[in-house]
Amino acid sequence: MTVPNWRIDKSPNCGVNSQKQGTRQRCESLPALMDTLTTIDVNFSAALRHEVVADPTSDHALLEATRTGDEDAFAELVGRYRNPITNYIYRMTSDYDGAVDLAQETFVRVYRAADRYQTTYAFSTYIYRIATNLAISELRKRKRRKLVSLTGFFQARDGGEPQEFNPPDLKPLPDTELVDAERRNAVQRAICTLPEKYRAPLILRDVEGKSYEDISRILGTSEGTIKSRISRARGFLREKMTAYL
Repeated sequence: MTVPNWRIDKSPNCGVNSQKQGTRQRCESLPALMDTLTTIDVNFSAALRHEVVADPTSDHALLEATRTGDEDAFAELVGRYRNPITNYIYRMTSDYDGAVDLAQETFVRVYRAADRYQTTYAFSTYIYRIATNLAISELRKRKRRKLVSLTGFFQARDGGEPQEFNPPDLKPLPDTELVDAERRNAVQRAICTLPEKYRAPLILRDVEGKSYEDISRILGTSEGTIKSRISRARGFLREKMTAYL
């Protein structure tokens, strides 16, 4: 198949010294939308493997075609997962613009790592794991920035490490017709107060509708641990949402 003549500025890791023609062609044809490229080193355990069905429209087949520079195949993958991945990251970070950027980065990483992807892995597990790692990384960066910015103002009295400051929400109660919208916002705010280890499995289960098995594969944690964390996360949310129940 003829590779389309997309041209972008090459990054140092974009196939300049590659010995594989397929990799070099894809790097030269990466869409302008994805002009910020980063490296990826994602390792997956054997637990992610499953039987592959020979279907030319399957995720696996589309990614295999992407390896040869088939832009339509990659565009189909993006079309299938763009909204779910963006929504998932938004639920994790509560920042829509940031979620759009991280979703784009997720697809960039999928594209760049196409030669290392093995079709014995579930693609949905693969892409959600990348998105989860990016979202958690962003949350940790925010936490570090917040702690640093507050260090000079909220030092521990005993001279210990500075504590994170979370001011209470003092906004007035909404009008009756806005109760539902406020409740949804309150749920999202409550979710965003959960630690990452509880937030990710809760969203994957209760919002994304993933099975415990899939969540275990995405997060690289046992199903028993996943169930325990989801149960605790739901308990935390019930406590925080008492005013709306």
